[in-house]
Amino acid sequence: MSSAAELTPPGPRGIPPLFARLVDDSALFPPGDANMPEALRAHFATRAGEHAGLLGVFLCQASRLPELITELIKVKPKEPLPLSLIIDTGLGGVPKAISIVESRSELLSLRMVEMPAPSDVDEVWLERVSEFVPEDVIRVVEPRRGVGWLDGVRKVIEHGSWAKIRCGGLSSENFPSVDEVADFLSVVSGYPGASFKATNSLHRAVRHQEDETGFVHHGFLNLLVAVGRCLSGGNVREALASTDAEVLAEEARGLSEPAAKAVRALFASYASASFVEPVADLEVLGLL
Repeated sequence: MSSAAELTPPGPRGIPPLFARLVDDSALFPPGDANMPEALRAHFATRAGEHAGLLGVFLCQASRLPELITELIKVKPKEPLPLSLIIDTGLGGVPKAISIVESRSELLSLRMVEMPAPSDVDEVWLERVSEFVPEDVIRVVEPRRGVGWLDGVRKVIEHGSWAKIRCGGLSSENFPSVDEVADFLSVVSGYPGASFKATNSLHRAVRHQEDETGFVHHGFLNLLVAVGRCLSGGNVREALASTDAEVLAEEARGLSEPAAKAVRALFASYASASFVEPVADLEVLGLL
């Protein structure tokens, strides 16, 4: 099983270990929906910027690989783009997509393959995932929330993949409750060496209500602190539900380096359509 710790070395320019490579770039996805040239221009600017150590991989749909490659040929990057391939073409489309990526190794470096699980996660499906994805590439599988959801999470982890939790979206049903997130963390933390990834609506550090939609969003700092408490026997639900930015920041700041690395070994990264917002929040809280 690939460890998240392998992907989270201390970032350049003094990025604390708790935040190194934390934010994966999902500018191509809602609510970002940037076009490909815009997304790549912003990504490479960030990668060359002051907070590059916060930045993880670039997310792209398998269906948009030809478009991505066309734009990268124009950009002529100095190094291959670290890529997480989001499978939107069904499991059967994985071998072709990976073959395309591997044929352009001067442009792309495949780090992850992410995909939704079927409603009933079974061993046969998971075996096919393992067959299709190279051993040195991280497999990230998102079980659907609902009846039997946590059983699906267990199967994913036991099969050597990272589990993914969707923390929001375009409708209220996409937002898991505090209890659901806490239960997810309890399951994942019970497996030594397991890692998970989060996605959607985590662009702000602290739990808050969006004015436009009225949806209550989870915060990525809440999640980091909650994972720390999960590993140390603290009150996880209280951390997830907190809207007190200063208290959360103080607790995060107080984590020792080994504790911070343990948190990130479990909570590997999260996808955000915005990079500016998480950086701004961390700066305001004095965490960078």
